[in-house]
Amino acid sequence: MTPIPDSALPNALWAIAHGRAAQPHDVLGQHVEPGGLRVRVRRPMATRVRVRFEDGAVIDLGHEQDGIFAGLRPGATATMDYRVLTTWDDGVEHVTDDPYRFAPTLGALDLHLINEGRHERLWDVLGAHLRSYSGPMGEVRGASFAVWAPRAKAVHVIGDFNDWDPLSHSMRRLGESGVWELFVPDVAQGAVYKFAVRGADDVVREKADPLARAAERAPATGSVVTGSEHLWQDGAWLERRAARDPHSGPMSVYEVHLGSWREGLGYRELAEQLVEYVRELGFTHVELLPVMDHPYPPSWGYHVTSYYAPNARFGSPDDFRHLVDTLHRAGIGVILDWVPGHFATDEWALVRFDGLPLYEHPDPRRGWQPDWGSYVFDFGRLEVRNFLVANALYWLQEFHVDGLRVDGVAAMLYLDYSRGDGDWLPNVHGGRENLEAVDLLQEVNATAYRTCPGIITVAEESTAWPGVTAPTSEGGLGFGLKWNMGWMNDALAYLAEDPINRQHHHNLLTFAMMYAYAEQYLLPISHDEVVHGKGSMPYKIPGDDGARLATLRAFYAYQWAFPGKQLLFMGTEFAQTSEWADGRSLDWWLLEHAAHRRVRDLVAELNAFAARHPALWRLDFAPAGFEWLDPDDNHGNTVSFVRSDGAGDEVVVVVNFGGVGRCPLRVGLPRDGRWRVALDTSGYDAEGSPSRAGVVLTAEERPHHGRGWSVEVDVAPLSALYLVPA
Repeated sequence: MTPIPDSALPNALWAIAHGRAAQPHDVLGQHVEPGGLRVRVRRPMATRVRVRFEDGAVIDLGHEQDGIFAGLRPGATATMDYRVLTTWDDGVEHVTDDPYRFAPTLGALDLHLINEGRHERLWDVLGAHLRSYSGPMGEVRGASFAVWAPRAKAVHVIGDFNDWDPLSHSMRRLGESGVWELFVPDVAQGAVYKFAVRGADDVVREKADPLARAAERAPATGSVVTGSEHLWQDGAWLERRAARDPHSGPMSVYEVHLGSWREGLGYRELAEQLVEYVRELGFTHVELLPVMDHPYPPSWGYHVTSYYAPNARFGSPDDFRHLVDTLHRAGIGVILDWVPGHFATDEWALVRFDGLPLYEHPDPRRGWQPDWGSYVFDFGRLEVRNFLVANALYWLQEFHVDGLRVDGVAAMLYLDYSRGDGDWLPNVHGGRENLEAVDLLQEVNATAYRTCPGIITVAEESTAWPGVTAPTSEGGLGFGLKWNMGWMNDALAYLAEDPINRQHHHNLLTFAMMYAYAEQYLLPISHDEVVHGKGSMPYKIPGDDGARLATLRAFYAYQWAFPGKQLLFMGTEFAQTSEWADGRSLDWWLLEHAAHRRVRDLVAELNAFAARHPALWRLDFAPAGFEWLDPDDNHGNTVSFVRSDGAGDEVVVVVNFGGVGRCPLRVGLPRDGRWRVALDTSGYDAEGSPSRAGVVLTAEERPHHGRGWSVEVDVAPLSALYLVPA
C-alpha cells in the first residue's frame, strides 16, 4: 500500500482522531516506506507505546498528533506480524493486536455481487463473523464486521469490547461498493456491538447491524456476535423433503405465536412441549408468527428490526435450530412468517441507515405504509432486493425451515394500497402495480425453489391478482400456495348466521368452488380472525354452547374435506372461548372440560383420517379431485360432495349446518358396494352422543344426485359425516 503523502498526513490524522476517516488503513497499521517499515496506531492518553515484531525486535512509537503514535523500523522492506505494547496511567504494559494490519475479509467478487444484487449468501460476507488467523506470533482470534452504508462519511464499530468508544475502531470503505469493513482481534462470541454511522447529514447514529445473526433481548437493542455449534440431525427429513412435492401432499398447518402458546417457554422448552403436542394432534406443519427479532416482546412480530436474528426472547440462534431440528425429527415441517413488505420505525434499526433513506423508498408515497405505520422497502434498489432475497434463503438454508409465508403481499403489489388519490406514485407505465415488488417476489420464489428442494412458499394475498401461484416462467409470482381469503370470509359469514337463516346464505358455502382452481389454495383460520373484537371461533357462531361447538366441529370437517390445504391458529383446535391475547397463554384449562377436549380430539382425528386418505389432498388443485353431489340443498342447510385421489381412494362428505337432523338423508354414491361411516362429528360432543361412525351401509341401485347408486344416512343437526368404501 502506498503511504499517505506527508502533506496530507495532518488532515488524515485529524480525520481519524475525530471520527471522520473513510480509509483509516491508509494511515494506521504498517506501511513500507523508503526508509523502512512504519507502524502507526491510535492510543489516546497512553504514556508509552511500543511495537514488538515477529523476530523479537521492539521499537518505541512517538506521539504524532491527537493520540496517534508512530515509529519507523529502519531497513525493513516487508510487512510482518507484530503486537502493540501500550502503557497507560496504571503503569502496566498491555499487549494487543492491531486491527489495521489485516487484509479485507471481502473480495472483489463479493463486492461486485452485492452491488449487482446477486449475492445469494449475503450473510456470509456482511454482518459479524468469528474468524481466526495463523501467523508467526501465534493464532489470532476475533471478529470481522462488514456493513453496507454507501453514503456514510465514516463508520465505527462500537461495543462492549471497546467500552462503546465511538472513535476506537474506524472501519474502511471498500472502494465504491458502499461496504465498510474491519477485523477486530480478541472479539469473542457473545460480544455486543453496533455501528456508529456518520451519515450523509454529518450526524452520528448508533445502528444495530442489519445482518446481525443474533440480537440482544428486547428492550436492549444491540447486535450480538455469534457462531453456530449446532449439529443437525434432520438429514433423513431433508432427504425425504427433497424427494417429494409438498403441493400434492397432505398439509395441515398449526399456526403458533411462540410467546403466548404457553408463556415463559424458550425454544428448547418448546422443542419438548410444542413438538409433542403437535405430533399428538397430527398436524404436518407448524407456522410460526415472525421469529425475526422485533422490539416489543409481546407483540405479533410483524414490525421487524433484525431480519437475520431469531427472537432473543426465546433463546439463542442455536436454540432455535434445536427447535426446528426437533420438529423435523418428529416428522413436522416448519413454515416461518416472513415480512418483506415493511419494517419497523425504530431509529436504531434500518431507518435512514446512512443518514438518508436507504432501505426504505425515499418517496413517502411509496416508502411509507399508512395502515401499519411502518416503512416500505425500496424494492427497486439492487442491494435492498439482495438483502431481502438473501434473507429468505438464510432462513431456508441456515435454519432448515421448510417454507415461508409472506405477509401482506397485496400491500406490496399495489402502489395505491390503502392510499387515496394523490397519495401514491404510479409506475413507469402510469399503472398501480408495483413492478419492482413483483420482480422481488418472483426472484424470491424462483431462487428459493431452485436452491432448496421440497420447500414451499405461501402468499397472504387478499385480491384477485392473477397468477399468484403460477410459475415465474409463465409470468406468475411463483408462490406454492395462496391463502384463500375469500373462502375464509364467506365461511365465517355463513357460520355467523342463525341456522334458520343459513338457507338464505347458502351460496357462501358453495361459491368458493367457482374459483377453487384459479390458484393453489390454503384454507386459513388464522390469528387475524380471533383478535380485535372479531370474537373467538365459538363465539362467532349463534346459539348455546352446545350448538356452537357442534357447528364448529362440523365446520372443521368441512374445512378438512374442501379442496385446499388447512391452517388453524393455536387455541382454535380446542375451541378457545376468549379472543387471543398476545400477552398471555392460551386457556389450557378449557381442556379440563370434555366439550373442548373432544373438539381437539376431532381435529386429531381429521388429521389422522387425511393421512390415511389421499383423496382429501392429492388432487387438491385439480378439478378431478372434487365433485358436487348436492350443492343446492339450501333449505336443508346441507352440502355433499365426493373427494377422489384419481387412483381409487374416494370419500363422500355430507355436512349439515342446519339445526334439524336429516334422518334419513339420501346421498348419491360414486359406485356400488358397501360403504362405512368413517367419521361422524356428532359423536364428539361432551355427552358422548351415539356416533354413526363404524356403521356399514350397502349401496342401493337407486339413482340420486346424478349417480346410479345411493344410500340413506342419518345426519345429526350441526354435524358432518365422511363415508368411505367398506
